[in-house]
Amino acid sequence: MKYSDSGVDIDRAGKALKSAGAAIRGTWGERVLSGVGAFGGLFDAAKLAEDPVLVSSIDGVGTKLKVAFATGLHDTVGQCLVNHCVNDILVQGARPLFFLDYFATGGLEDGVLEAVVGGMAKACGENGCALIAGETAEMPGFYAAGEYDLAGCIVGVVERGKIIDGSAARPGDKLLGFASTGLHTNGYSLARKVLLDEGPYEVDSRPEELGGAGLGEALLAVHRSYLPAFEALVAGGVAIKGMVHLTGGGFTDNIPRVLPEGCGARMDRSRWTVPPIFGLIQKHGGVDDLEMHRAFNMGVGYLFILSPEDAERVLRLAPPHLIGEIGEIVAGEGVEIL
Repeated sequence: MKYSDSGVDIDRAGKALKSAGAAIRGTWGERVLSGVGAFGGLFDAAKLAEDPVLVSSIDGVGTKLKVAFATGLHDTVGQCLVNHCVNDILVQGARPLFFLDYFATGGLEDGVLEAVVGGMAKACGENGCALIAGETAEMPGFYAAGEYDLAGCIVGVVERGKIIDGSAARPGDKLLGFASTGLHTNGYSLARKVLLDEGPYEVDSRPEELGGAGLGEALLAVHRSYLPAFEALVAGGVAIKGMVHLTGGGFTDNIPRVLPEGCGARMDRSRWTVPPIFGLIQKHGGVDDLEMHRAFNMGVGYLFILSPEDAERVLRLAPPHLIGEIGEIVAGEGVEIL
């Protein structure tokens, strides 16, 4: 027998990575010292900052992958993975340096790995981040046919004196919201259950509430990166006290993660319009408002905590995807949604 008789095709994996090589190398700058296929990714860390602190994070895109499997569209989940990780380290003021991925499947199918890696390379390029290394694992019998898992690790850098941790937040500070593209990468198990598994739709359905857009298209909308918004605020001289990436746990669980003791938040739901995809989920699942705001971002992907003066400055700067002032820091604890 040969290894390929067990379901592992080393040649196909090599061809797929060779095909994606140009996209991968396109994310590199002069600091990447290794090549595609090296055992480890080499990155020149000299003179990154006067007093550099490395910031790292690792994540996946959850069961959003199930929607990719059902539609046959695989490039957007690669973009989502990178942007999600970029947003996570951005909370502490870090800019991305390099990204590593892990792709695991029961058996490689033509074009799938290339599409996923191509999506990651696209997002890395947009965020100024090198796709430096990765792992492709074929594990026959471990995954269902046509399915795969995807994870990514990011490393970024921030000047020690410019670390943002929310400790400077005080009652009276403002919460400025920035729009999401949809669910981003959280809440998909619930969304799939109420819309697809036990719901009235297929991935190619076009619910009236979505204005003619396909359900699969809406669910696969790329997780937005908020690095451009951050850069615009920094360039405008805004002093950012804290940031919140609204991922799993929504408003109720994520906002307290960055607030000092004795501080809570009050959100005003009348200040933004919830995209229709969330109303569709709530309607067909009978999900109450509190659960919706804990499971989903409800159209707000990122929050910036700013003094009232800096909040006014940001409104004048009008950075990309700004919704506006949607809440404030209050004395107490927890998150109240009005």
